[in-house]
Amino acid sequence: MEITPGGSRLDVGKLPAALLSRLIAAHGASGSDILVGPGIGRDAAAIAIGAAILVAKTDPITFATHDAPAYLVDVNANDIACLGATPKWLLVTSLLPVGTTDEEVEHLFGQLGEACVRRGIGLIGGHTEVTTSVDRPVLVGMMLGEATRETLVRPGAARPGDALLLSGSIALEGTALLANERSEALTGILGPDIVASAKRLMVDPGISVANAVSALIGTPGVHAFHDPTEGGIATGVRELAEAAGCGVIVRREAIPVHPETAAIADALGLDPLGMLASGSLVVAVAPEAVAEACARAASKGVSFVAFGELTPAEYGCVLVENGSQRELPEWTTDEISKALASIHSTG
Repeated sequence: MEITPGGSRLDVGKLPAALLSRLIAAHGASGSDILVGPGIGRDAAAIAIGAAILVAKTDPITFATHDAPAYLVDVNANDIACLGATPKWLLVTSLLPVGTTDEEVEHLFGQLGEACVRRGIGLIGGHTEVTTSVDRPVLVGMMLGEATRETLVRPGAARPGDALLLSGSIALEGTALLANERSEALTGILGPDIVASAKRLMVDPGISVANAVSALIGTPGVHAFHDPTEGGIATGVRELAEAAGCGVIVRREAIPVHPETAAIADALGLDPLGMLASGSLVVAVAPEAVAEACARAASKGVSFVAFGELTPAEYGCVLVENGSQRELPEWTTDEISKALASIHSTG
């Protein structure tokens, strides 16, 4: 593909929402068989095939090298689950740097196989090559799942007045990733105990939201699920609101932050609201259904906290912090990007 020079240079990270919306409007597919198509806050597609519904998702792993296969499986499965579907099959494209050994490839495939078995997902194909185009392994997943018309949860179904519920602490993914990828530098800043504990967040509590979703599937008044990822909880909330044509109010003091996350963010000058956030689930729920939704989830061992609500679009995106209001910050480049660059340059 030939690219004509010109235009403004883009920052590292997600495309600006306005640009992405314009591109989707111009080139995205639509049709009666496409039940959920492309759009901001729509992280997976749903296609009607006769009486069945196929849900499709693709996502790469570009930050992590440690446990990248496990990240790949969970981040793709999370978005399948958020449409009320069951993740079933995975294809993986693996781009490997020059110098990769056969033993390293066997180890990568072993990790990938274990992660798929753990989540009940079949590895059905893909593509693997060694290329000069990358300097570290890059994995791209394409996952398929199944839903029914009764279980399908459409991303744009939330509405003004809905309460926003959150499961788990925010930025678990970013915290674990930084602890694993830059262990030596962070140990020098925070000590070995905090870094070791932060690494364990990848598996305990982990970054899968499947249990949190399943705890609320079919609950009356539950309108939408969203799995915040790159750009953190703040970006995830914006995406959910935009998909529904809403504004949003977020109460910062109500958002749980794990102690290890707070320590790493403070040491590196990061805002947890903008750090990779897989492991948290945002749910839009009718206000009269909040008590029942929380009770149902609790009966299945999943806890939620209310941290905001959706508003009419003209109210915009608002963060309430220490009793004052300001615009909810927006991160097109995830906070951990600058942290990785800073730690790399100094350590």
